[in-house]
Amino acid sequence: MNVGHILDHLATIRPDDKALIFKDLVFSFSLLKKEVDRYSHFFHEIGVDKGTKVAIYLPNMPEYIFAYLSLFRIGAVAVPLDNRLKLEEIVILLSHSGCDYLLAPSPKELSAREITALVPGLRDVIFAGDSEEKALSLKKHLPAAGRPFPATDIEDTDLAAIFYTSGTTGIPKGVMWTYRHLESPCATMHYYRYFIPGDIGMCAVPLSHNGGVCAPLLILQGIPMLLIDRLHPLELLHGLVHHRITFTFLVPTHFAGLVNLKEFEKADLSSLRWISLFGAPGGQELVNRFRQYCPNALLVGGYGLTESAAPNVLMPLEKIKPGSVGKPVPWMKVKIVNDNGEDVASGEIGEIIMKGWPVTPGYYRQPELTAEIIKDGWLYTGDYGRFDNEGYLYIIGRKKEVIIVGGLNVFAPEVEGILRLHPRVKEVAVVGIPDPVRGEAVKAVFVTQDGQEMTLPEVTSFCRNHLARYKIPTVIETRSELPRTSTGKVKKEELK
Repeated sequence: MNVGHILDHLATIRPDDKALIFKDLVFSFSLLKKEVDRYSHFFHEIGVDKGTKVAIYLPNMPEYIFAYLSLFRIGAVAVPLDNRLKLEEIVILLSHSGCDYLLAPSPKELSAREITALVPGLRDVIFAGDSEEKALSLKKHLPAAGRPFPATDIEDTDLAAIFYTSGTTGIPKGVMWTYRHLESPCATMHYYRYFIPGDIGMCAVPLSHNGGVCAPLLILQGIPMLLIDRLHPLELLHGLVHHRITFTFLVPTHFAGLVNLKEFEKADLSSLRWISLFGAPGGQELVNRFRQYCPNALLVGGYGLTESAAPNVLMPLEKIKPGSVGKPVPWMKVKIVNDNGEDVASGEIGEIIMKGWPVTPGYYRQPELTAEIIKDGWLYTGDYGRFDNEGYLYIIGRKKEVIIVGGLNVFAPEVEGILRLHPRVKEVAVVGIPDPVRGEAVKAVFVTQDGQEMTLPEVTSFCRNHLARYKIPTVIETRSELPRTSTGKVKKEELK
């Protein structure tokens, strides 16, 4: 993908059409190109060239979009970092990736002197707003608009981005995307005809996430995007209504917060065509409420990994199957295999493996780790799933979410699905914990609707008619909330 050529073309044929909306700011395609040209000149003048690695440590803001597109225009490598990471975590990722520059909000969030001392290879810190003395600042040093920046010649195999899928004290996993991988997410959505003329999307997920990078990529498809910085349910609802949004991507916690709003019942969401969730919606009651007050919109899922430039599996809009994540695109081979790597029959459970051009070339500077998950071109996802007789894929859970109780496999998501049916359960997470007799025991951690603790007899009685005895939780806990990542995933390791 050559971002420079695409943006130049859009600015020529649709100069006045909306491209990006953020609060009261509206950028047409011509204004977007001017901003990207300014950023490209700035980056180029400080030494950013093809292959230069620039970390982006910003909240959702237009500057993030401009940085992405300008770095891609130059042919540089973007290294997006979750803006909730702490200094020690940032240092690990900057050192591992060998970044040349870091783009940060302001010295209040990060000290340039401190971080350059801790990461000797870092050439400079750039601040989006005010800066420290002698430090670089977009606010101070961006050139005036007016000079077009020439599009760089870029090969599909050139490195475009490194997405870190873990960034704490463990081994960093930097997933490499080439410039061809930038085509993958939108190609999947186009194949299943997810877009129509007049669409306008809303991006509420962090731009540092591989789902968040879809925002600038969709803008390059000519689709205007509303960017949300504060993930508050009322902000989401206001954005959907005020801007007549037709589609959006949400994580389950934000979907739940949105749908549970009293204001949701009277909101005019007639423009909304679909919401795509990064994960299970959180219970049938929530889905029913969404369908009651938003009957014309579809609730869809999909499947893929950062390692496969997701999504690679998507729900056909003309035939939605509840519980399924959809069907693979033709250019992606997807199989279900047993522990010996052999294909299993349709309907049987096994590990999901994928092969095709969207699969990453590997983890940055970690060939051993790459070899563990990519074998003969096949990406071993670590997820268990099954196909039905129509080729629809169903996700059962992560390999590490298999709890072995007395030699029998218990899939944590299956137990969670049953427990969510309990009228007092708001949220639940199931994990395996050591058991001296059976190897592992099933533990359930609840957040209740009424704030009162769940009792073990109550849980046991409810599960008895729904689950085999060995799958029923024997240890329970009630919390006010579940620990989550920035994209809404439950941190199950903390619950163990």
